[in-house]
Amino acid sequence: MLIRTFSAIPALMLAACAVSPLAANADDSNSFAQNDSGSQARHVKVMIISMFAPEGQVWLDHLGPWQEITVAGLSPDYPTVHCNKQDICVMTTGMGHANAAASTMALTFSPKFDLRHTYFMVAGIAGIDPLRGTVGSAAWAKYLVDFGIQWEIDGREIPPGWTTGYLGINTTGPTQKPPLDYKTEVFQLNTQLADAAFALSRNVTLEDNAQAQAARAKFSYAPANQPPSVIQCDTLAGDTWWSGTDLGQRARDWTNILTDGKGVYCTTQQEDNSTYEALTRAATVKRVDLSRVAVLRSGSDFDRPYAGQTSADNLLNYAAQGGFSIAVDNLYNAGNPLVQDIATHWGEWRDGVPHR
Repeated sequence: MLIRTFSAIPALMLAACAVSPLAANADDSNSFAQNDSGSQARHVKVMIISMFAPEGQVWLDHLGPWQEITVAGLSPDYPTVHCNKQDICVMTTGMGHANAAASTMALTFSPKFDLRHTYFMVAGIAGIDPLRGTVGSAAWAKYLVDFGIQWEIDGREIPPGWTTGYLGINTTGPTQKPPLDYKTEVFQLNTQLADAAFALSRNVTLEDNAQAQAARAKFSYAPANQPPSVIQCDTLAGDTWWSGTDLGQRARDWTNILTDGKGVYCTTQQEDNSTYEALTRAATVKRVDLSRVAVLRSGSDFDRPYAGQTSADNLLNYAAQGGFSIAVDNLYNAGNPLVQDIATHWGEWRDGVPHR
């Protein structure tokens, strides 16, 4: 999976550590309520979930000042949640399935927060299918699909008539839908919330740069060779980074199979099914509301090569596509309209997604 560029991380991590605390006092009566132990639990209107430092930093740079709240069980690299006067908070899980699940569970079961009415927005960068978007595009998902829960046959021994060595667990061929024994293979998000997020952001101006424009120009078709835009299409999770036309086609097919033809694959990342499953566990004891989860992924690089390029070159030189910085910036550009609408019109959002 082509997901992240790491060259900018050290400086950004240092910047994150230098964020100043929120000027407002932590005992703001409008932001806190009593929890079961009698101490104060902070109300949160929007919880932004990022996966690594740059994804979180773009929010910290724009929406502060911040109060830092240490939460037991978060990643040792990102041990605090940042919250501002608008009751908007930002947390960073750490990359990959395990980190995302563990950190999200720690957050949702922490007595420091009242998350029963909170809207969660997962916002991260991803690889992108050039048939559906381009580097810098920002995609709101309605389906989360796990690419890792499959059987795999060595690609050099694919049976005759098969187009791939991947097939669903406990199936007999790659076109069959599996029995979903894991119960985390596919999730459907609240379509009303996804549509509201898209409506609020579809006309925003997105960042772009010359390097990304040059990378796009190597594709002979749209939307790969077009400027970035806000789109709606679905996201695929798996801890293995991959690159390739055939693997990309399997991603499309697998999404189609698991969503019964309703989902459209366009972004590839590592964490979202595990994040959502952690939220599901919290929802079973009414600590969160699953109808209030939105997922935004922005394209930092293409998931497959252009004509004449090798898959290895596409993977090993993904940073040369110039999409990293604009993808991070466009998480804020596309995501903030939803965040601000919720925070500033809380009376309309508190009891659920408003009908407008």
